[in-house]
Amino acid sequence: MTNAAKTPYEKVTAKTFPKGPDALAPGHRACQGCGEVLALRLLLKALGTDMIAVSATGCMEVCTAPFPQSSWRMPWIHVAFENAAAVASGVEAAVDILRRKGRGPDRRIPVVAVAGDGGTADIGIQALSGALERGHKDFIYVCLDNEAYMNTGIQRSSETPFGASTTTSPSGAKSKGQSTWKKDMPAIAAAHGIPYVATANPAFHLDLMSKIRRAAAIEGPAYIHVYASCPTGWRIKPELAVAIGKLAVNTRIFPLYEVLDGRYVLNRRVDKPVPVADYIKQQGRFRHLKDDDIAIIQARVDEEYERIVKLADVFPVEAQEAS
Repeated sequence: MTNAAKTPYEKVTAKTFPKGPDALAPGHRACQGCGEVLALRLLLKALGTDMIAVSATGCMEVCTAPFPQSSWRMPWIHVAFENAAAVASGVEAAVDILRRKGRGPDRRIPVVAVAGDGGTADIGIQALSGALERGHKDFIYVCLDNEAYMNTGIQRSSETPFGASTTTSPSGAKSKGQSTWKKDMPAIAAAHGIPYVATANPAFHLDLMSKIRRAAAIEGPAYIHVYASCPTGWRIKPELAVAIGKLAVNTRIFPLYEVLDGRYVLNRRVDKPVPVADYIKQQGRFRHLKDDDIAIIQARVDEEYERIVKLADVFPVEAQEAS
């Protein structure tokens, strides 16, 4: 099995930032200030067009590929809401067979499945689990997490944070909005024993782009969970996409880390966090929450962050330096 921490890959830096046309063409129909399309653009710019994309139904499919147009500058297939991982694993297997038979390029070609949080953590989790368990070598799964089913009307998903008001978890006299905590999809993916799992955020663009390149370099399934703000569903100003992403990391709400062959590496340690209230009070979906509610969220965020810190601390220094 490949040592994920030692697999060479080309990091993206300010000096090596990819030049040339984007792999995602302009002219898409995403909302102004959409953090999700920003993340997708950066991911594809880092990989280039020598790949195959499998796109589940969702915001990015609706916004980038209204028939007969497409913003994808590589082989691309639109599939159902729930089966992006299954189709991508089939494509990866087919490419591998053609290569071994001498009927395709004699090189690795990443097959990248892209889906939202609903298509990943809810109705797509069975297909994703199967794909990870089978161990496809050139399979990358990217979850663009905007924390609800946004393109169908802002319904809650299992990635909707506690307290957020959506059309199916509305705030009111008898409800504080979403009543459960976010499903920990990176931990679920890591539990499959795959070589690479990572969290990423377009507000930290070089980190995000480097992680997709590392995922492509490693032999084995890779899963990347990407923070993706939504001005419409979160009720934030369009110009806050990057600022809110930085706050998510600096409040410890969305830690940036990798899991390489089961070993946790914390990429950005936040020793002096910004209060969670600073993040929550900028979003209309949380405007109904009281100070006591925010205190509950703060305690949970601190607890979850310390868990990641402890997991990272038990691994040898050389594994952390590999990040």
